[in-house]
Amino acid sequence: MATAARRGGRPKIKPPKKHGPDFNVDTTWKALSKNVKEIFNHNAASLSFEENYRYAYNMVLYKEGEKLYKGISKLVSDNLDHLAEEQITPRFITTTNSHPGQQSQEGELLLKGLRDVWDDHVSNMTKLGQLLKYMDRIYTDPAGVPKTWDKGLELFLKHIIRSPIKDNLVAAILHQIQYERDGFVVNRSAIKGCVDVFLWLETDQVTVYKKELEPLFLSESERFYKDESQKLLDSCGAPEYLQRVEARFDAEDSRIHHYLSPQTLAAITRIIGETLLTPNLTTVISKDSGLDVMINLNALDDLSRLYRLSIRVPTGVPTLKRALHDSAIKRGKELNDISLGSGTADVEGEGAKEDEASNKAKGKGKARLPNTALPAVTWVQGVLDLKDRFDRIWTEAFKSDRDIEVSLDEAFESFINQHEKAPEYISLFIDDHLKNGLKGKTDDEVDAILAKAITVFRYITDKDVFERYYKNHLAKRLLHGKSLSDDAERGMLTKLKVESGYQFTSKLEGMFNDIRLSKDTMEAYREYIREHTAPRIDLNVTVMTSTFWPISAPAVACAVPEILEEVCESFESFYFSRHSGRRLTWTMSLGNADLKIGFKAKRHDVNVSTYALIILLLFEDLGDGENDFLTYEEIKTATNIEDRESKRNLQSLACAKYKILKKHPPGRDINDNDSFSFNHEFTAPVQKFKISTVSSKPENAQERTETKDKIEEERRYQIDACVVRIMKDRKTMTHLLLVNEVVSQLSSRFNPDPMTIKRRIENLIEKEYLERCPDRKSYNYVA
Repeated sequence: MATAARRGGRPKIKPPKKHGPDFNVDTTWKALSKNVKEIFNHNAASLSFEENYRYAYNMVLYKEGEKLYKGISKLVSDNLDHLAEEQITPRFITTTNSHPGQQSQEGELLLKGLRDVWDDHVSNMTKLGQLLKYMDRIYTDPAGVPKTWDKGLELFLKHIIRSPIKDNLVAAILHQIQYERDGFVVNRSAIKGCVDVFLWLETDQVTVYKKELEPLFLSESERFYKDESQKLLDSCGAPEYLQRVEARFDAEDSRIHHYLSPQTLAAITRIIGETLLTPNLTTVISKDSGLDVMINLNALDDLSRLYRLSIRVPTGVPTLKRALHDSAIKRGKELNDISLGSGTADVEGEGAKEDEASNKAKGKGKARLPNTALPAVTWVQGVLDLKDRFDRIWTEAFKSDRDIEVSLDEAFESFINQHEKAPEYISLFIDDHLKNGLKGKTDDEVDAILAKAITVFRYITDKDVFERYYKNHLAKRLLHGKSLSDDAERGMLTKLKVESGYQFTSKLEGMFNDIRLSKDTMEAYREYIREHTAPRIDLNVTVMTSTFWPISAPAVACAVPEILEEVCESFESFYFSRHSGRRLTWTMSLGNADLKIGFKAKRHDVNVSTYALIILLLFEDLGDGENDFLTYEEIKTATNIEDRESKRNLQSLACAKYKILKKHPPGRDINDNDSFSFNHEFTAPVQKFKISTVSSKPENAQERTETKDKIEEERRYQIDACVVRIMKDRKTMTHLLLVNEVVSQLSSRFNPDPMTIKRRIENLIEKEYLERCPDRKSYNYVA
């Protein structure tokens, strides 16, 4: 077909210089219409573009634009009707009861037929547009009609995209989609070809795709996924259900990407979420193979998939948070129940191992737990293991989601603070590691262990209770020299200071300072006794500042034997010569002694507590006859040691591994009617050994009650001091604001009860630190 050129020496179509009398509209239209039909029949190559262009040009020039426009429209309409009858209508699916695969093939042929007609129409309208450029420029706008291309789209809509063709096309597309959803392979390019046509065509400024296909697609999808939801719930476990749902999301995303419109993605994603996830997520999570089992199996892939799906729906993450929160609390409560149901007394040192072995040998009851498996240590380690598990899941499966982290923290805080012994257990855990658990570990490993202990400490609300227990345990470690590492002790102190501030650790640091000063004091004392009369025994003293150490002297001092009294007086003389205005109180319950004991077989070097030494000295002058024994009451009266400490030390001497004393009658427990004699036949395979004191771990009921009373008393003082401090600064405050401020300032140590604060305010009013304002709702500070 000839083409016109703008420049470059090639021919250019020019209008005639004058109107010739030979123009005839009918003849011109007849020739042009004949050539247009040839174009529709794909014979354009044999036609002259210049000739046909001039036909159209002349008709517009001679004011026959309307005839040309309507004639072309009629030709296009007739051609479209012909194409519809020839290439589309015969491909309608007529066998509705045929096999789905056959229906899919028939639908594919129909969609290809539409695309073939569209491609043919586009080609035709492109050629016509070139021939009718002059008409589009001169006639269409003044006449108020669409240009050639737009008229072609309008006619395509009218003659092709009409019922029943449109209905069959939409049904074919939906059938292809359903066939693919059922797991079969479809010709996506055929579907895309038809969908592209729907996206090209518009009615009332809305695409055919948006108006005709998308609503039915979404409606069918919703119906399909509602049925799918129930089927999957009935037939799949939680992991498989999540896999199927994610596969559906991926499939729809691929479908949108390859042959549907991106504008449909949000709607189909919402439908899948609202049918497969929103109503079923809680059920899936709570299935027998649900969240708890995934956590137990450390199924990170399944958990990660659960999170990816949860963030797709508005209720997903809140549902997942609640489930994780409940799972963590349930597991934590199981740890609590186990630990609170397994507390037993134990022996510090080798006695426990002996009891364990003897129990196994006799087949009686349960073996006693060694020190590393105490309920406190087991519970804290269980909490740490649980925290590590959830942390890994949170990091690797839940992408470190902050909302989930908050929910897990709340769960851990909840069940840890429901454990009535949590502060004591955490302190015991640290105590066990600082005494036994750090052997052979590097500095980094030590730091990691202490950091984990701080993790649990961070969750407890009653930090003042922890502080009290930690002081007691630290005091015993320092006084008995049981800490494996001073660096580890100070590292722990630093971590506590970072968490809770200087005031929390000031007394603890004072205890370390006393230990350091005591070493210097003992060096000076040894210089002193070189110049004076040296006592018969070697003495090592730790001088403790009473306000730093959580230790109080017994109400009644024990009876000190002469040999001990002599060395105590020697040290007092030295100390008071260096310090005036000070008072020393001897705390024998915290000391220990090295002594040589002669038995019939041989002599042994034995380390015992000071109380045990005082008890053993009572047997020094007794013989080995049948009547050479002391009753419990005689020992208690002679030593003046309080009942509880007396029984603990006698139990260590007569009932543990190294039985230096004989108990009559034999048994594990010490009773008031028991009697004791020296075991002259005692022998041991080692020359040196230590007899540790039986201790209760954790506190028994009486000790716990005493501790609670002391803590409550300390809290009253702290509340009083806080109220006075606040009022001194503010001068006047309402009751509500004052209570809130007190709670805020003390929350780092404990959570004060508002009613307790109210009672303390009343007490301060009675003591004239505060006064009520006339409105009865506020307080003034009384200077």
